[in-house]
Amino acid sequence: MNNNEVRRTEKDINQADGAGKEVKSVNIKETFKFAFPKTLPVMAGYVFLGISYGILMKTKGFGFRYPVSMAAIVYGGSLEFVMVDMLMSKFNPVQSFLLALMIQARHIFYGLSMLDKYNDIGGKKIYVIFAMSDETFSINCSTRVPANIDKGWFYFFVSLFDHFYWVFGAGAGWLIGSLITFNTEGLDFVMTAMFTVILLDKLFHEKKHYTAVIGALSSISCLLIFGADNFLIPTMAMMLILLIAFRKPIEKAELD
Repeated sequence: MNNNEVRRTEKDINQADGAGKEVKSVNIKETFKFAFPKTLPVMAGYVFLGISYGILMKTKGFGFRYPVSMAAIVYGGSLEFVMVDMLMSKFNPVQSFLLALMIQARHIFYGLSMLDKYNDIGGKKIYVIFAMSDETFSINCSTRVPANIDKGWFYFFVSLFDHFYWVFGAGAGWLIGSLITFNTEGLDFVMTAMFTVILLDKLFHEKKHYTAVIGALSSISCLLIFGADNFLIPTMAMMLILLIAFRKPIEKAELD
């Protein structure tokens, strides 16, 4: 092989490498454009709830960095509303840990069901595991990703968009809260209202209300036994035990 042929071969290889990089870049761009519309319904919910959370944190006397950093690092949705009272009460690490575990335990099952999907996406796996939420799980689990879209980047962008919406909402809520001049007493009822809406939605869509009955009976009985200040963790534990015990009839009722 003469020198001209060597140079020509090297040029072909470089051009092929360049073409491959260009295709990859276009693929990531297309993935970004494909992922964003999927998250728009989540944006509507996360920004609104994030604003409520930010306003609540402001009315409780917390600085701007608290809601934003908690939204970015904890990223726990309903857990963050509960943490407002945790931060204002006597520090109890065991109770805080158990309460957080009970509220977020469902993510263990989310993670197990996503093992195959997240297995071969490289370093992005660390972030998408951290940023998994109910809505992000739903999108990443149910979306059929076309062949021209990189699945790893799709999971990453969906997780990133949803995470950003929550952090943005929390920060915007704090800023809005700093402009409020009227009496905000009772604003923390937003958390109760949120769970009430979730309960009603569940009631309307369930064929048989086993889970609602379990939740109601657990809450009332633990409230009577342990009192208003200590009933939450026993309630969560009782619900978990009953749901596991009656898992088969509950699943059967949903399938019928």
